[in-house]
Amino acid sequence: MLKKLSNRVYYMPHVSETDRPALGLICGDNMSVIVDSGNSPAHAKDFLHLVGQMDIASVKFVVITHWHWDHIFGMQTMDLLSISHDQTKEKIEYLKTLNWDDASLDSRVATGEEIEFCSEMIKREMPVRDHLVLKAPDITFNDKIELDLGGVTCIVEHVGGVHAPDSSIVYVPEDKIMFLGDCIYQDFYSGEWSYHLDELTILLAKIKKYDADYYVTGHQNPKTRAEMWVFLDELTHIGEIVDQEVSLDQAVARFHEVQKIMPNEEQLEYIQNFVAGNQKRSGGS
Repeated sequence: MLKKLSNRVYYMPHVSETDRPALGLICGDNMSVIVDSGNSPAHAKDFLHLVGQMDIASVKFVVITHWHWDHIFGMQTMDLLSISHDQTKEKIEYLKTLNWDDASLDSRVATGEEIEFCSEMIKREMPVRDHLVLKAPDITFNDKIELDLGGVTCIVEHVGGVHAPDSSIVYVPEDKIMFLGDCIYQDFYSGEWSYHLDELTILLAKIKKYDADYYVTGHQNPKTRAEMWVFLDELTHIGEIVDQEVSLDQAVARFHEVQKIMPNEEQLEYIQNFVAGNQKRSGGS
């Protein structure tokens, strides 16, 4: 059974063990829409099985929030018209040219094209990938697209961010619910996991302009508006403290000076993320 956020919006929770992201369902009077297609054919089938038990208008579209494997590998299985940002389709078209056997994954990890975590999760979720077929989105947009589902609207807007520059959000204005995908997460595809304050500030301004009561992220439980912005405001504040600093020791010292306490484990991780982002921008290491 899917988790209910409102009378029209549901989600399937994330599963950390195999990196299954949360998937969404938005139900209109005339049609329904799925948010993200899952990290495997099995994930997509599990979701569709639950959707099939519901008395809702037929599902017509699946909206893809970004190109990462865990959000797109179920697209062929869902067999729906798919919608994404232009850059998402470009990325997926490239992924279609790759091989996904263990040796190919290991080779891409060795060259740095793939990261070890994703390789391990792919192998765990799909031990056998002989019949994996990737599908590119059918419909793309450049900035924003709106879908009238009948009595409820989906606004899909490209917001970018360091996690994946093609990232899009899905907003349901009638219910004040936003699917963020992974857009608020770190960049982990280019060396050390990182944030950059400028990119984060731009991203959060795009998100905050929408009046949302609940946020659904790819790999966490949904958060209320208050919960999300307490987190995001603290994250931004840490970025402001770190500023342009490229030395972790100096950044920690600055945090201590400003906050009058030493960072806890989570705060230290975010300090490291911003320092790593600064190092990437400055060409340092």
